[in-house]
Amino acid sequence: MSGISEKTYSEDEVTQKLSADLEHWYYENGWIRRKYKTSGWKATLMVVNTVGHLAEVAWHHPDLSVSYAFVIVKLTTHSAKGITDKDFELARKIEEVVQWQPALEEETPFEGTPSDPRFKYMKYD
Repeated sequence: MSGISEKTYSEDEVTQKLSADLEHWYYENGWIRRKYKTSGWKATLMVVNTVGHLAEVAWHHPDLSVSYAFVIVKLTTHSAKGITDKDFELARKIEEVVQWQPALEEETPFEGTPSDPRFKYMKYD
């Protein structure tokens, strides 16, 4: 949208940035990717909607593979024909929101989801 030239990263640079900042993401065939495991369809749809919201706000649209108990997110910047800062920033935001577990944070009124299998949500890393 801005028309500004975007720096694309080499495969080595992408791999370095992922290992430093996004350990559960990996590079494959021109995309950075992440598989989120869920406890079932309801949680899968929540992850898809969360990723959809964040991507739309960022005006940067991932490819998704969706199944009963997982979501695969794939990011690349089509206009730049490669991986750019947009991809890394959106991956960080997706990671931050999808992996958030309030019960692990100090001084929060939120309990997080119960460990009871009937209410299990995400399969956190």
